[in-house]
Amino acid sequence: MLGQPQADSPTAVGVTPRFSPMALLRACRPRQWLKNGLVFAAPAAAGVLFTVQGMLDALIAFAAFCAAASGAYMLNDAADVEADRRHPRKRNRPIAAGLVSVRLARAVGVGLVVLAPAIAALSGGWRLPLVVAGYLSLTFSYTYYLKHQEVVDLVAVAGCHVIRAFAGAIAVQVPVTSWFLVVISLGSLQLVAGKRETELRASLGNSTGNATRAILAAYTPGYLANVRAMASGAMIVTYCLWALNEHPGPFYPISIVPFVLIVLRHNLLVDRGVGEEPEELALRDRPLQLFVALLLLPLLIGIYLT
Repeated sequence: MLGQPQADSPTAVGVTPRFSPMALLRACRPRQWLKNGLVFAAPAAAGVLFTVQGMLDALIAFAAFCAAASGAYMLNDAADVEADRRHPRKRNRPIAAGLVSVRLARAVGVGLVVLAPAIAALSGGWRLPLVVAGYLSLTFSYTYYLKHQEVVDLVAVAGCHVIRAFAGAIAVQVPVTSWFLVVISLGSLQLVAGKRETELRASLGNSTGNATRAILAAYTPGYLANVRAMASGAMIVTYCLWALNEHPGPFYPISIVPFVLIVLRHNLLVDRGVGEEPEELALRDRPLQLFVALLLLPLLIGIYLT
């Protein structure tokens, strides 16, 4: 009958989702773990990633952030379940689709959040667990408050990426330079602004014109495009100054070209409306993958072979 929820609909009354391990794994968003690869950036830049101890410590940090991120995602999706059901893509997430119950998501999310600092403690010190705890604090602040605050929400999400990169340095006990932090911070802001811009343009183009993320109503596409352009330009300048002034030899200056290509490619994809999920771009866009490989090649030669 028209107007009645289907028996297998997540909104149907009295329907209990059947437990599915694969659905639960999907709710952990394993593709998002790609972002946790930022923990390898500082160890790689310091030339210690390919030592036994360096790789072990970096992997501990990676595992801790995977647990922390998945736990935070599950709690966030449980909190946003109704909004996600109105989103053309997010409604297919296991919790929004009713494949994982909100109660189970919250229980598993809490368990992963508790597990994350315990994994970080395997590094043998207190600094990495403290950084993980700081990441979780920022994530929860975002989930329950900061995501409703215009401009601050952009900085909060970007800050989560910066903490990941900072954690890698803490894990292997190498100093973090101001150059590194500035480039990571600006790159994170570019990604977040591009993500929000794509979401906003999609919401303005749907049949109802309603944004599925409430904070989007506070922005305009032009503003987010300006933030993206500002972050991109400042990041390119910072990277060029670092590559040209801080390191002798040709390899670091050579890396400027693919670095700029990565920035330009990302901006093009956002303008095309496909920047809502940056991790999907990294997994599927072949030119972007090629540019990343061309960036890593001279950097790794400069770090490890000269």
